[in-house]
Amino acid sequence: MLSLSIALVGRSNVGKSTLFNRLTRTRNAIVGSTAGLTRDRHYGKAVHNSRSLIIIDTGGSLIIIDTGGWERFDAKSIGSAMVKQTELAIVDSDFVFFIVDARSGLMPRDEEIANKLHKLGKKVKLVINKGDGLDDNLVSAEFGRLGYEDPAVISAMHGDGVLELMDIVVTEGPSFELLDQDKKKTKIAIVGKPNVGKSTLINELVGEDRVITRDEPGTTRDSIFVDFSHGNHDYILIDTAGVRRKARVTGIVEKFSVIKTLRTIDGSDVVVLMVDATDNVSDQDAKIGGYIIESGRALVIAINKWDKIPRRDQDQYKVMLSERLKFLSFSKTSYISALTGKGIPDLIKNIRQAHKSSITRLSSSRLNRALRDAVVKQSPPISGRHRPKLKFAHQGGVNPPRIIIYGNGLNKLSGSYRRFLENYFIDAFSLKGTPVRLVFRSSNNPYV
Repeated sequence: MLSLSIALVGRSNVGKSTLFNRLTRTRNAIVGSTAGLTRDRHYGKAVHNSRSLIIIDTGGSLIIIDTGGWERFDAKSIGSAMVKQTELAIVDSDFVFFIVDARSGLMPRDEEIANKLHKLGKKVKLVINKGDGLDDNLVSAEFGRLGYEDPAVISAMHGDGVLELMDIVVTEGPSFELLDQDKKKTKIAIVGKPNVGKSTLINELVGEDRVITRDEPGTTRDSIFVDFSHGNHDYILIDTAGVRRKARVTGIVEKFSVIKTLRTIDGSDVVVLMVDATDNVSDQDAKIGGYIIESGRALVIAINKWDKIPRRDQDQYKVMLSERLKFLSFSKTSYISALTGKGIPDLIKNIRQAHKSSITRLSSSRLNRALRDAVVKQSPPISGRHRPKLKFAHQGGVNPPRIIIYGNGLNKLSGSYRRFLENYFIDAFSLKGTPVRLVFRSSNNPYV
C-alpha cells in the first residue's frame, strides 16, 4: 500500500512530539519541557480509530514524521543539522502539519516558518496546539496572518480536535494506491557506547545523511527507525542513544534515552553491538552485550574504525576482544569502517546469518540425535549419588531457538555443562549469531 506521509513541523516546544505520540499511540518520541529534545526525523504508524474503515478501504496507512524544532542556528552547530533533517522530512512528506502554540501566541519565528512553507508549495494544515479552554475563533484570528485558512485548533496533550484533524487528512490528502507491502521487515538495532559510529553506520548503509552525526557524544537521543533494503531483503535499521556507565548518566532526558535503547533491543530481531577499535573493549561494552544475551536477541559484533588500527596490532586486539567478550562467542564479528564503508558487505552477511539462525526450526529427530552425540562426547558430571540423565528433546520456540530437554535429575546439572550443551547445539546446527535457550524438565520420582 502507498503510505500518506505527514511531517510535523514548527518551532521548538510547540508539542510536535506530544502529537506524534498521540497519533501513533506510542511513547516513541521523547516529550519534555526542554526545547530541542527531538533531533532526527522519527517515524511511526498512526492509528485513526473512528475512521479506520476509511483507511482500510483505501488500502492506506498514515505515516507520521516527527521533526526537531525549526529554529535559527549557527551553521556549524548541531541545530543546523536539526534544521536540515526538518527540511528533508518536508521534502519526503505528502502533507505538512505546521504546529503553533496557542498559549504563547503568534511568534515572529512562526511567521518565518510560514513564509518558507509557502515557498515549498507543500499541502499544509495549520495546527494550533494547546487550544483547550480557549475560544477557537479568537485563537484562529490571531494566527490569521500566517496565511492559512481553516486552521485546526487541538490539544495534543488531551486529544481535543485530533480525530477531526485526521478526518481532514484522509479527505484532502493524495489518493491511496493499492500495493503489496506486507513483507515482514527484519528490525536491526544498532547499539553501543556514545560516539562509536552508530549513526555514521546507518548513513553509510542507506547512502544518505539520514541521521545526525557529530563528534560530540549524546547526539542521538531517540531510537530512530530507518527503512533499508539490500538485495531482496527489507530491513528497519534502528539508531539508538549511546549507553554510558550508569554513574555517568545524568539528566532525565539521557535516562529516558537509555531506557528506550534497552527497550529497542528487546523489540529487535538482530542487534549490532558496535565497539570502537581505537578504544579498549570496556566493561560497558560487556554490560551491553550481557543485556543483549538476557533479551535473547541475535547478535553481530561490529568493530568500528578498524582502519585506524595498525596491521601489526590487529591480532593482539582480536585476542583481547575474545577474552573480554568470551561470553558472546556464539556471535560473529565484523571489522568495519562506518566512515569509508570497508567491511560493510561482511557485516550485512553476518546480520542475515544471525537472523536466519534465530528463526531456525529443528526437527525432534535431529535434536535428539544431537543430544545423544553431546552426551557421548561429554557426560554430565555425577551429582550426589546419581548422574543426571538426559532422555529426549524438542524445540519450544524461535528467536531465540528454545530447546526443551527432558530427563532425570536435570536440576542438578552444573552451569558449565549447560553452557557446553548450548555451544554444542549452536555448532551442530550452525546457529552462529544467536543464543540458544535450554529449558530442563525433570521427571518426578513417584517413590519420593
